[in-house]
Amino acid sequence: MQNSPAAPIPSWTVGDVTVHRVDEVLLPPATGPWLLPDATPEVVTAQDWLHPHFADHDGTLHIDSHSFAFAVDGLRVLVDTGIGNGKERANPAWHNLRTDFLERLTAGGFSPDSVDLVILTHLHADHVGWNTRKVNGDWDPTFPNARYLTTRAEREFWATYDMEEARRQMFRDSVIPVEQAGLLALVEVPAEGTEIFPGLRLIPTPGHTPGHVAVELTSRGEKALITGDCVHHPVQLAHPAIGACVDIDPRQSEATRRKLLASLADTDTLLLGTHFAPPTAGHVIADGGSYRLLPVPAG
Repeated sequence: MQNSPAAPIPSWTVGDVTVHRVDEVLLPPATGPWLLPDATPEVVTAQDWLHPHFADHDGTLHIDSHSFAFAVDGLRVLVDTGIGNGKERANPAWHNLRTDFLERLTAGGFSPDSVDLVILTHLHADHVGWNTRKVNGDWDPTFPNARYLTTRAEREFWATYDMEEARRQMFRDSVIPVEQAGLLALVEVPAEGTEIFPGLRLIPTPGHTPGHVAVELTSRGEKALITGDCVHHPVQLAHPAIGACVDIDPRQSEATRRKLLASLADTDTLLLGTHFAPPTAGHVIADGGSYRLLPVPAG
């Protein structure tokens, strides 16, 4: 890890709400070519604005795993739970991690027992891992007083999907224990989105997975949007057609990305990327026929 738990927790202010980035791990350089194969070095280096924060001069992408935590009118919320510790994973960068994520979360003022709501943008291994932690040999919910929330479309899709063993393992250790504890709630999200708490909305962003959502936060007229995986990296602002190798429906994923970016362009909405390396946040700016990100460093 780059920082110790005692280091300040990066945060942004949205009206009366402070959004904290809870770091887990910087993913290795090989992640970019695997995840976004069309983001070639030539494509990346042509976008000068990606350097130095989001890519190296040679086109190597910077990709992080982190979560976001904030409180809205007393409701203590965590969006996505990263990869997790001690999880058996096929991806070597995710396998059997030992990070101080929970210490960071606690240092930011969100001890596991204090979290009220865990929003899962989708059910992939690097977004659900800290749903559970091992206690006396069992995978117990990490946030025992929280309601875990994902979309009904997401859970029902995976319920009938012909999973490979690695994905079955992920459900066994990070999803099913939460269900068995009665903590997982499923929500219907119509095309226009749905408010789950005053100032907190789920926006449907399908394609990466069928039930994927982004999270929109509004406070005192200011707005932020947490991407989940509808956008993995800022290079996709310049090239929305670049998709992830793990998109369930690449065509729908691109259409979702284009629609979302068009709605955000040249507005005051703060975009918070779930895998964006620091400075992580920014405003979407129209740039010819596509977009770029104007970074907003943590305050």
